[in-house]
Amino acid sequence: MSTMLDLLLEHKIVAILRGVEERHANQAGRALIDGGIKLMEITMNTPGALGMIDGWRGLFGEEAAVGAGTVLDIGMAKEAVAAGAQFIISPNLDEEVVYYGREKGVSVWPGVMTPTEIVRAWKAGADAVKIFPMGTLGTKYLKELRGPLDSIPMMATGGVDLDNISEYFAAGANAVGMGSKLVNLDWIREGKFEQVTERAKQFVDAVRSL
Repeated sequence: MSTMLDLLLEHKIVAILRGVEERHANQAGRALIDGGIKLMEITMNTPGALGMIDGWRGLFGEEAAVGAGTVLDIGMAKEAVAAGAQFIISPNLDEEVVYYGREKGVSVWPGVMTPTEIVRAWKAGADAVKIFPMGTLGTKYLKELRGPLDSIPMMATGGVDLDNISEYFAAGANAVGMGSKLVNLDWIREGKFEQVTERAKQFVDAVRSL
């Protein structure tokens, strides 16, 4: 359990792949790893997600941790774990998913917004929570949450880019989840994998320099 949390707290970035085509998945994953990304999530509403998770686990081994995103309920959680997901991320809090993750030794980072949800997730056994949607809530909201809830690891997802990533961490984020600002699907479809790697390096460097 703690291994995934340790990775999250050390590397601070989860790359979110939503809608990537299966034929591009392996090259996209390789491009992100080459850029220094250590945690990669394929969302469950991506066609072929389970096959891609399984493929990445076999292909990348210990080079990166592979997780499932947009896991809404226990059924999806079971499918994701069976495919080899090492961590589970949700936009919502479903305690049943958190319990299942603990039973299986898989980290679950549920999506929460309010202080009540955050504490509920923590009490259910989540070792970190995803504050979502951060793009709308903003970093001031995160900073206010941090005052009373200073002991719970928080990943902020939504609205992060190169210009403001330092603000997220200054406001109290322990990590960030990043989709299109990090993983440009147009570049992937056009085979511009070196640009994907370069963008990843920029974000990894930005986090290292905090």
